[in-house]
Amino acid sequence: MRDIAVTLVVLAGLVYTLRRPHVGVLLWSWLGYMNPHRLCFGFAYSMPFAQITAITTMIALLFSRELKKLPAHPIVFLLIVFLLWMGVTTLMAFEPENAKEQYIKFLKIQLPILLTLMLFYNRERIEQLLWVIVISLGYFGTKGGVFTLLTGGGFRVYGPPSSFVEENNALAVTTLMVIPLMVYLRNTLTKKWQQLIMLMAIIFMIFSVIGSQSRGAFIAILTVGGYYWLLSDRKLISGIVIAIVAVTIFSLLPESWFERMGTIKTYDEDASAMGRIYAWKMAFNVANHNFFGGGFNLWSKATYIEYLPEFDPVKNKAYVAHSIYFSVLGEHGWMGLFLFLAIFFLGWRECNKLNKAYKDDASLKWVADLARMIKVSLLAYFSGAAFLSLAYFDLPWHLVAIVVLLKEIARKQQQTVQNAGAERPYNDRALQF
Repeated sequence: MRDIAVTLVVLAGLVYTLRRPHVGVLLWSWLGYMNPHRLCFGFAYSMPFAQITAITTMIALLFSRELKKLPAHPIVFLLIVFLLWMGVTTLMAFEPENAKEQYIKFLKIQLPILLTLMLFYNRERIEQLLWVIVISLGYFGTKGGVFTLLTGGGFRVYGPPSSFVEENNALAVTTLMVIPLMVYLRNTLTKKWQQLIMLMAIIFMIFSVIGSQSRGAFIAILTVGGYYWLLSDRKLISGIVIAIVAVTIFSLLPESWFERMGTIKTYDEDASAMGRIYAWKMAFNVANHNFFGGGFNLWSKATYIEYLPEFDPVKNKAYVAHSIYFSVLGEHGWMGLFLFLAIFFLGWRECNKLNKAYKDDASLKWVADLARMIKVSLLAYFSGAAFLSLAYFDLPWHLVAIVVLLKEIARKQQQTVQNAGAERPYNDRALQF
């Protein structure tokens, strides 16, 4: 039954895509974030839905009359440079064939991001995309929260198989990134029952993050919570509320949760934590000895042995980056890390500018509100994914693309207003008195 349902939804989406290419991007995003076919048990499980959607979208875009132009923004320029730089590092990679495979995969991830920049030029389409993201990832977070409450937090919550968020740590950080988007969308709802359902989903997702027993997500929660508190106008009251909520939640958690969080202090006794430190040292050494880095998929036993003298292959079995920053540093060198950080730094700064410029503008307040929530999402990503290999995950790149679009929408609307004022004939003399 699931196979038939997913297939029918995809087919319906493809029909709409032929007339409206942006629907193809929405469908593509749904398949990428939720992996609905991986929740099936029959023929749909291995169907190349994403590939079919990509081809259909590109064909529809080719014949579409919509303007096909990327916004002239520094972030877009840096993104293109970053993609080209990764092409160079792939050619110079330690393992070119494996690196090429990963590079092509990342280009496929970036393609819908670039199409988003082309086609999502108004509020309606942006909010459609936000709903797709929230429903796709919020499904697992909400279900995970219910599961956590029913089991007392004794088990970890995992995401869809064969996806970026399959691991409990990745799903936890991603869930924390989605919550601010849900807060924004909740404010756009007009009916009380809709707002109540969204609020309940947000609460369940918070429990899902805590119940994941993810140390990275725990640090992200503290970071985001501290950021909210600093921005609060009533720090004493908000601090008391946060403390009460924290005590209530923690009182419901099992002893295993506190034992796992306690390993943050005793990281040197934890094999997983030491594996991260070894990976970071190795990435640092690779970048210092290779201007182009080691290329995608450099995380092999041979690379560890060559660039990390203290590495013990008997005790350490996992060969992954364990950090978005060191992942980019090791694979693409210092130049790659600079481009990566520059893209997100500009996105963060643009959020600040948009919030400051339009928070008191009735017609563009939604731009300020969304920019503020995206900023919180990026903060969760910067802090939580510092301990995860999520440098190439779709969501943060999509959020930065949305920030660029918000800037373009606000600029065009202001320009339209200014042009209308300049073209209006000045013949009403009564206004002068």
